[in-house]
Amino acid sequence: MADLRRSLIINFLSSSGATFLQFVVSVLLARILSPSEIGIYSMTVVFVNLAHVFRDFGVNSYLQREDNLTPDKIRSATGVVFTSSWLIATALFLASGWLGRWFNEPGIVPVMRVLAIGFFFIPFGAITSALLSREFAAEKQAIVNAVGTTSFCVSCLVLAKLGFGSMALAWANLINILACALAYIPLRPKNLPWSPSFKHWRSVAHFGLGSLLSSCAGSLNNAIPDILLGKLGTARHVGLLSRANSTVTIFTYVAGSTVSYGAVSYLAQSHHRGESLVPVLSRATVLLTGVGWAALALTAVLGQDIVAALYGPKWGECVPAILPLAIAAAVGMMFHYIPMAVTAIGRPYLSAVPTMITLVSRIGFGVLLFDGSLVNFAWALCLATVATAPSVLMQQKRHFGFTAGILLRAVAPSAIVALGTAAAAAALAALLPDTLAPMTRLLIMAVPLAAVWYLLLRATRHELVGEIHRLGPPIKARLMLLRPNV
Repeated sequence: MADLRRSLIINFLSSSGATFLQFVVSVLLARILSPSEIGIYSMTVVFVNLAHVFRDFGVNSYLQREDNLTPDKIRSATGVVFTSSWLIATALFLASGWLGRWFNEPGIVPVMRVLAIGFFFIPFGAITSALLSREFAAEKQAIVNAVGTTSFCVSCLVLAKLGFGSMALAWANLINILACALAYIPLRPKNLPWSPSFKHWRSVAHFGLGSLLSSCAGSLNNAIPDILLGKLGTARHVGLLSRANSTVTIFTYVAGSTVSYGAVSYLAQSHHRGESLVPVLSRATVLLTGVGWAALALTAVLGQDIVAALYGPKWGECVPAILPLAIAAAVGMMFHYIPMAVTAIGRPYLSAVPTMITLVSRIGFGVLLFDGSLVNFAWALCLATVATAPSVLMQQKRHFGFTAGILLRAVAPSAIVALGTAAAAAALAALLPDTLAPMTRLLIMAVPLAAVWYLLLRATRHELVGEIHRLGPPIKARLMLLRPNV
């Protein structure tokens, strides 16, 4: 636990720094690129994200949870990931023309082709990345993260200013992949074999097929909103939905990969020791919702100011979609660790069932409720998430003994904290004059709302208080070291 906590802190510092830079870039891009240009990239990248599922073929999860990981198994995993990645790259490149015709959007074709090229280079760092996660080597991963983020942000802004449009994002993505692949070379674990093999490909493929089923369902589920809205509406609708979703996921941006870092490995180790996963899942969910629900509540209340301050007035049409998307995110946050838990016990395919329910519900509600209004489409996504909750509750009860009662009692303090923080935000927003600039209003409210959030954590005796206090001494010690000697 001590190693994991240290790795989580390092990962948070690394991912939050990367997130900050990416967030600044997204804000600047919103002022450089049009909604249609961002929409074209969003429509394309959903297919690429789906392809990533097949490219990985569950190898990442396999390497993190395998109890007896030998060099031969690592070589076999290497062979599988190279084969799947290069086949997917070829398929994406060849399918780009058809995809552009299907959406009647020729701008998709060159974007897809550049993104496809990246698949040829991803495997060169994929195995090293998985093994570093298995070892909780967050320091080494932070180096790669810094290299990749810097290369992406700089190239993206430069190319956008030069007039590359949606292609700026595509080329920046490729540059990021190349930079990360090079950065992983000196950070490879000792005695890590270079040459691929297929000696144990069956064991890799057996686990990979189960992981592929759930991952494929998840990627399809994530892709459906953009695909469906792109077909029912326009690229502008997709761009606006993307911006509303980006606003709702600001917390996820800030937290980065920290909320999931090492989860599969840690849960797998607990499972191999024969321990119940209920205490770990309950505590992790409490800590996540203690911060995440409050962030989502503030986003829903202050959405107008946030969008105006960050993206400018041309994105104001996306604001009504923020509330339903925030509710959906809050519901999903309660079950964030269940897919990782079923992967840890060697049954990754289980998470495909609730995901497929969400997918089908999104299509059904989306077609039924869409009338050209973005907000109705957002409510359709929200209803689909709510409709899936019972299936996840049944699954976690059956396989972990993690009942709905245990979950609801655990997150009750988080709900009180979120509602109280939201009420304080609404009161402050009403008191401040509308003549103030949106960013000024947000900055004025920041400290009082942080204080209200902390006081509510104390009042509800939330488990997050202990973690906050635990961070105090190390931070104070580091600050003392930075003080100049007198």
